[in-house]
Amino acid sequence: MKRAILTAVCLAASAGFAMADVDPADVKFEDGGAVEASLTGAAGDAAQGRKIIGSKSLGNCVSCHAITEMSDVPFQGNVGPVLDGVGSRWNEAELRGIVANAKKTYEGTMMPSFYKSTGYIRPGDAYTGKAAKSDPMPPLLSAQQIEDVVAYLTTLKD
Repeated sequence: MKRAILTAVCLAASAGFAMADVDPADVKFEDGGAVEASLTGAAGDAAQGRKIIGSKSLGNCVSCHAITEMSDVPFQGNVGPVLDGVGSRWNEAELRGIVANAKKTYEGTMMPSFYKSTGYIRPGDAYTGKAAKSDPMPPLLSAQQIEDVVAYLTTLKD
């Protein structure tokens, strides 16, 4: 009985120590823009990442980038580089940094900062075309969605 109670207390205590998402302001970017640590402490889901990349209301990545593997997603863009083979060109930490805030890697890029909540010049409310109402603004994608996108991008090998 004592062992069962002790086990329950330990499980309850360890649940309280579950890693919380890293706040956008606390993301640690390395030189060159890489983000070594997961934003959630949980693995990303590549299938979910594919959905986010192809969704016009979430990541909307295909409005600028083309991905041959996503031939089922219409109207892919040609503004940004083609993402075929991106998982061979960059490692997970580099991809996480680029998706979270590409401006840390490529100064002056047009790519949105998907995991940023402050420091905007003319903020809008996600993809609605309306002015932002909150300060700090919520990031365009959640920490888990960033991890999901990174998980998918790492599957795109040459």
